[in-house]
Amino acid sequence: MTDSKVETQPERVGARPGDKRVVRRIRRPLRLRRTLGVPSLFSTGYGNVGSSIYYALGVTTAFALGAAPLALTLAGVFFVLTVLTYAEATVAVPEAGGASNFARRGFNEMVSFITGWGTLLSYTVTISISAFSAAAYLSIFFPVLESNAADVVFAIVAILLLMALNVVGVNEAAIFSIVFAVIDLITEIILVIVGSIFLLNISTLIHQIHWGSAPTLQNFFFGTAFAMVAYTGIETISNMSEEAADPSRNVPRAYAILIFAVLVLFAGISAVALSAMPVLQCHVADACPSGQHYTTLLATKYETDPVAGIARALPHPFKDILLPMVAILASSILLIAANAGVLGASRLSFSMGTYQQVPKVLNRVSRRFKTPVVAIVFFGAVAVLILLPGFVLRDEITALTALYIFGSTLGFTMAHASLIGMRLHETPETRSGFRLGLNIPFRGKQIPITAVIGGIGTLGVWILVALTNPFGRYLGLLWMIIGLSMYVVYRRKLDLSLTVSAERRFEMH
Repeated sequence: MTDSKVETQPERVGARPGDKRVVRRIRRPLRLRRTLGVPSLFSTGYGNVGSSIYYALGVTTAFALGAAPLALTLAGVFFVLTVLTYAEATVAVPEAGGASNFARRGFNEMVSFITGWGTLLSYTVTISISAFSAAAYLSIFFPVLESNAADVVFAIVAILLLMALNVVGVNEAAIFSIVFAVIDLITEIILVIVGSIFLLNISTLIHQIHWGSAPTLQNFFFGTAFAMVAYTGIETISNMSEEAADPSRNVPRAYAILIFAVLVLFAGISAVALSAMPVLQCHVADACPSGQHYTTLLATKYETDPVAGIARALPHPFKDILLPMVAILASSILLIAANAGVLGASRLSFSMGTYQQVPKVLNRVSRRFKTPVVAIVFFGAVAVLILLPGFVLRDEITALTALYIFGSTLGFTMAHASLIGMRLHETPETRSGFRLGLNIPFRGKQIPITAVIGGIGTLGVWILVALTNPFGRYLGLLWMIIGLSMYVVYRRKLDLSLTVSAERRFEMH
C-alpha cells in the first residue's frame, strides 16, 4: 500500500559555521520550463524507439525466421498496452523518472527503487547495444569492423568518447536530435515504399513460414520476446513530460502518433526484409543458428545490420544511393541513442538521488563542467564492461538484447502494476487528467484492463528471458542484487525507512 508520509532532511547549501544570515526554505522544487509540444515530444521519442529497428529485426528473425513480422506484431501489442499505461501514468505524475515515479505513487519507495534500478539497467545496455550496432553499419566503409573483436573495440571507444563529451557538457542540441529523427523517419518510409515496389513478395512471405520447424513454436515465442527490444525508448516521452506544455493533452497525442508510426514502419520493413532475404533450408548444418534447419541472411550475415541488407538488395540506382545513406544515418542515430542512454541514466539516477535512493556521490556535479560526472562515468563504465564478453561470445547482439529485455520488461511490468496501484489509491485530487477506458470495477475503483493484460505479458517475457538466457539472467540478477544491497545499506546509514519516501530538500540563503 502507498504510504503518504514523507520524511525530509533539510540541507544547508553554502552555509558556513556561525553564519547567522536568514535561511529561506524552498518549499517547491524548481521546474523546467513547459515549452515542448507534440512534434518535439514525438520526434524525440521516435528518435529513440525508431533507432532500435536497426538491430532488433535481425535478432528477432534469428529465432522467429519467416514469422518475424508476426513476432514483431505480437510484441507490438504489448508495446501499445505499455504506451497506454505510460500515457495515463505520465499525465498523473508529469516528472522525470518515468516508471520509478509511478511506482512511488502506486506502491512505496522500495518498489520505486527496484523499478528505477531495473530501468537504469536498460538505459545502460542501450549504450552498449547501440554503440555495438553502429559499428556493423559503418563496416560498409570500414571492412575491418566486420570482425568480432574490431566492432567491440569500436563500441568501447565510442562509449568512452560519449562519456568524455557528456562530462564536459558537449551534448548534441535537442534540435539536432529532432532533425536526425525526422530524417530517419523519412528514410525508413522511403525504404518501405521502394522496397515494396521492387522487393515485396506476398507469396514468399506466406510460404516461407513452416510452423513446427521454421519456426518451432518455442522459437517463435523466443522471437516475440526478443522483438521487445524493437520498442526501446518508451520512457523517453515520459522523461520529457516535465518540459511538456499541457502534458494532459500533448503527452497522449505524442504517444498515439508514436504507436502508429512505429507499428506501420516496423511491419513494413520486416516484410520487405524477408522478401529480399527469404528463409531457406540449410544445406550445411553449421549454416543454421541454434540447431535449426532453416535460416536467412537476415539472421546470419545481416543480423547486426538488417536494414543494410535491405538497401543492398535493392536494384541500381536505389542501392547506390540508399546503402551509404543507411550506413551513415543508422550509425549516427544509433550513436545518438547511445548518448541518450548516457543522458537517461544520469537523469534517472539524479531523480532517484532526489529521493535518497542512491548515494549522493552518484549525483555529484562537477564544479568545473556543471555535469553529473560520477553518474556519467559509472554508467558508462558499466556499459563498457557489458561489452567485454563480446571478445569471446559468438553472438554478442543476442546476449546484449537479452540483458536489455531483462531490465526493460521489469520496468514495464512495474509500470503496469503501478498504474493499477495508483488507481486503487487515487483520490479526486490525484485523479489523472487523462484516463484509459476499458476498466473493470474492483473495490469501488476502476482497474484498466489494458494494464492488467500488458503487465501479464511483459512479466511473461521477463520470466522467459530470465529462465532461458544465462547471460541476461546472471548479469541481470547480479545487477539487481548489487542495487538492492546498496539501497538497504544506504537507507539504513541515513536511518531512513526502506518504504517511506524521503525527499532531499535544500535550503538557500
